[in-house]
Amino acid sequence: MSERGRFITFEGIDGAGKSTQIAATIEWGRSRGYEVVQSREPGGTRLGEKLRELLLHEPMHLETEALLMFAARREHLAQVIEPALARGAWVVSDRFSDATFAYQSGGRGLSVDKFRALEAWVHPDLQPDLTFLFDLPPAIAAQRLASGRDNADRFEREQCDFFERVRNAYLQRAEASSGRIAVIDSARDPQVVCADVLQCLEARFA
Repeated sequence: MSERGRFITFEGIDGAGKSTQIAATIEWGRSRGYEVVQSREPGGTRLGEKLRELLLHEPMHLETEALLMFAARREHLAQVIEPALARGAWVVSDRFSDATFAYQSGGRGLSVDKFRALEAWVHPDLQPDLTFLFDLPPAIAAQRLASGRDNADRFEREQCDFFERVRNAYLQRAEASSGRIAVIDSARDPQVVCADVLQCLEARFA
């Protein structure tokens, strides 16, 4: 029987620089001989990608939004994450349930009790082995994203105070994570951030 794989997630407000560090992590894993599966949320499956389009572009009630996030996540777990981990592969995902806590509970005001009930229902026994939280002041994130605002989705169009609430919720989640969430200062040069990410991977898994 294969040794269980590892599940690594990347979190942070839009503009925090996750994409560059995801690519570096995938390269790190593959260079060590691991099968690495890259995915994202919402999305990751055919159904999940359809739900992503609705979530990013269609106005909806807050609780509908949260339910659709977890519906896409359940499919993602069943079709991608759980099978990959079972065969020994590593899964690297752009966002997971920490994002729902930050955006829907922190940003939009979903009851934390409702969030916890959904999390306990959809993945009661699974959390990432390691989560990188790329922390960045929303004002800096907005500057980084300014050139692409014409095609912004409904989350990206939110005001700075929304992203302040999201950021604070992320940091609250990190503080309660018992070390699962590594907070990375992503206001720095991307190469410096990458060095921190790779050092953390070496410390946890090498």
